[in-house]
Amino acid sequence: MFPSGLFSARTLVLLNAPLKHPGSLFLNISLWTKPAYRMPNTSTRQKHGRRTRRRRRADPARNELVSSSLESAQQCLFNQDYGTAFAHYLLVLNLAPVFKDFARESFRFTLFKWAEELDSLGRIQYLFDCYEQALELFPDDEVILNSMGEHLFRMGFRDEAAGYFHKALKMRPDYPEARENFYRVANWLVERWHFFMLNDHGRNQKYQQAIQKAVQKGCNTVLDIGTGTGILGMCAKKAGAAEVYACELSKTMYELACEVVSANGMDGSIKILHMKSLEMEVPKDIPHRVSLVVTETVDAGLFGEGIIESLIHAWHHLLLPPKRGENEFGEQSATGRVIPAGATVFGMAVECSEIRRHHRLCVTKVGGLSMAAAGELHSPVSCSSEPDDSMEPYTTERLSRLPGGYKPLTEPFTALNIDFNNVQELEGLSSREVQEIRLPVIQQGELDALAVWFQLHLDEENSLSTGPQEDTCWEQAIYPFHSAKGFVLKPRDELIVEVSCRDAYLRLCSVAVLRDGHKISLDKLMDSQYPVSNPNPEAELCSALACLQTDQSQARDFCMLECSEIALLNNQDYHQSFCTALAKLISQLKVKCQNQERGSAFQPGPAVATRCASPFYVLDVSEGFSLLSLIAASQGHVKAFSSVEKKKQQEVLKRLARSNSVSEQHLEFWLNNTEDEQGMLQRPSREKLWSAIILDCVETCGLIRQKLMEKASLARCLLEEGGRIFPGKIVVYGMLVESETLLLESAVQGQEPTLGFNIAPFINQFTVPVHVFLDFSTLECRHLSESVELFVLNLMDANANYINREVKVQATSTGRITAIPFWYHIYLDEEISVSTLGQAAHWKQAAVVLQQPLEVRAGEWVRLAVKLHKSTISILAHIESTPQQME
Repeated sequence: MFPSGLFSARTLVLLNAPLKHPGSLFLNISLWTKPAYRMPNTSTRQKHGRRTRRRRRADPARNELVSSSLESAQQCLFNQDYGTAFAHYLLVLNLAPVFKDFARESFRFTLFKWAEELDSLGRIQYLFDCYEQALELFPDDEVILNSMGEHLFRMGFRDEAAGYFHKALKMRPDYPEARENFYRVANWLVERWHFFMLNDHGRNQKYQQAIQKAVQKGCNTVLDIGTGTGILGMCAKKAGAAEVYACELSKTMYELACEVVSANGMDGSIKILHMKSLEMEVPKDIPHRVSLVVTETVDAGLFGEGIIESLIHAWHHLLLPPKRGENEFGEQSATGRVIPAGATVFGMAVECSEIRRHHRLCVTKVGGLSMAAAGELHSPVSCSSEPDDSMEPYTTERLSRLPGGYKPLTEPFTALNIDFNNVQELEGLSSREVQEIRLPVIQQGELDALAVWFQLHLDEENSLSTGPQEDTCWEQAIYPFHSAKGFVLKPRDELIVEVSCRDAYLRLCSVAVLRDGHKISLDKLMDSQYPVSNPNPEAELCSALACLQTDQSQARDFCMLECSEIALLNNQDYHQSFCTALAKLISQLKVKCQNQERGSAFQPGPAVATRCASPFYVLDVSEGFSLLSLIAASQGHVKAFSSVEKKKQQEVLKRLARSNSVSEQHLEFWLNNTEDEQGMLQRPSREKLWSAIILDCVETCGLIRQKLMEKASLARCLLEEGGRIFPGKIVVYGMLVESETLLLESAVQGQEPTLGFNIAPFINQFTVPVHVFLDFSTLECRHLSESVELFVLNLMDANANYINREVKVQATSTGRITAIPFWYHIYLDEEISVSTLGQAAHWKQAAVVLQQPLEVRAGEWVRLAVKLHKSTISILAHIESTPQQME
């Protein structure tokens, strides 16, 4: 079902008169409304017997209307009057369906162009009305279905979009656009942790044991909150529960759970509701209160999935009352209880360069530019005891996989205990006093974050730990410390941490350090630019105390950047390479101008003189915050245009320009000069072309950006002679590896990890062939080959590109090929390049994962058929005659 109000009743558009403008499409038409659905066998004519069909007589007026409307549609299309053309096509194809095959391509084109106009005008309801009318005419057209899905996905209707992409693939399984879109939406609908969690046999078994024990003690009515695939509800039914109910908010997961429960023969004994537990009522949704609630609606920070609110509501409205006078693990029969019964939260302070470089600026210069005037730049992940809706209190990382590792600066400490079977404790959580904990520092290091994990107490015998040393599907919650120059903790220091739950989110904040009897406030040090370290400890302490007494008369300029944008700023090699390549290009263009002047020394033409006097134009169309335009402008004799759109970020660039002596006339914001982002790639003016265009080619997740080659094709047409696209070329490298981890994170591996329940075929429908956001340097894997060049994308020379390439890779070790991780060398010119692989890079890597691994022996050759389709790389691998598709 679509969101309420998204679609009106189905309508058939009929023209009353030719339309003057697309905007008048819905004003100059009459609407024939018909029922949305017709039930079978509801014909108003009584059935008396078979009647011969009367041959339809030719209708000259009808034929004339069809002919003139078809001609009008084509004329309107020629005049780019897409709204009127669409209305004419609807009339023609409804009156004369015989023209469907003839007009299909033109109709599609008209629909898509008209939809673009409606989208730009914000007429979203009309846009979907048009698609609905188009699908009445062409219900099985995979191109229209896919386009409808793209609009829905872009507007946030992911469940609905998935349905259209899936139907398009059913119509045409080899349709690459629909397949790529379905993979993209699958990542949203069924997040990758579902696979890893379901493959965690230890976790599943402990839940099963706790549920079985509770049911045997008399909890025979069960509610599974946030059922996901339905595994916990099925555990309850298998344990002998008389009644099992489950609820799931996600439409995709709800439908998946229904399929799973049915496939396991429990569809008549488990009732699954598509709703939030907070909306459930007795007896409206379930007939009576239950004796057991099972749930795993917890995230890495324990409370982030709303378990506190859900359990408070459950205790008041859905659960039998708890047994009085017994502990949380006591026997309960006609009373209510929850699995898990409670949790203990742990934390520790850590030094970690990987966390640091994603959350605060760690360098003083970027591409030759001083960053002193940038103000306070940090990520949107920041925690304080007082809630702030503009900030996320924590992010998540798997500490064991972070490049460069981490150093514990304190022993693990207990931050919180919570009893899920005590409703008074749950209700009082958000009003608890802020707890202050003093942590002795055990070794010297820079304070980068507080890392947090928990132990989930299922019952008195079974528990799960999400700690960094555990072999678990869980990540840890990370509370980064923000300070422009950091703070070094030393042995004998005490770190003061505040713990609170003001808005039902667990909040941990490093607030102060006790050093030699003095309290140093870390909040004030963020503003005071306290140095990281000082060789003289007494001078260091005096400096810190002096900072606290300083009156901060002016608040520092603050700008929030995404974690990936912070990491990009900290990638010095990337910016220095661009700086060098840009300087090289500008120098070459200056020499070219000088040569042209010399060549026309006797008769200097006005065009040559004007060209050499005017600056070189550089356009940076990077995604998000980028300093490349300012780096270009700092080269001199350059007018650079930035695609940065947010006002706060533009202010940062302006401050940096002033402090680095770059004239404001040499830096402009391109989106301020264009009507919309669609027209970003165009000439700077009627008389000029670009000297350089900077394209953002690789996403942080490790994939080539969508429509990169199309953008490059357009950019080449906008370059002056001798101008360049940056980068000019991208070389894709890959390697054969054996990695059990990638298999576990990509698909459920049979029925054994899911306790014998048949779940894998259903959840694996959402398996995507490419694993993204991968840290290859810390991936648990065996290398089965050397790295090899897989593909080359040439952005400067279209004739050098190809669609398919076959690569031979020799195995250096015997094993199972489970994946091919890949990364890029980005060539700014023939001599200067940067790699997306390496600890300093702000990019992650990606990997093609095989669903069926290939056995290979050392010395054998593996053939890889690599294909590029619209910036998406797919690979077909085989050893001798055994093919296996990888995409």
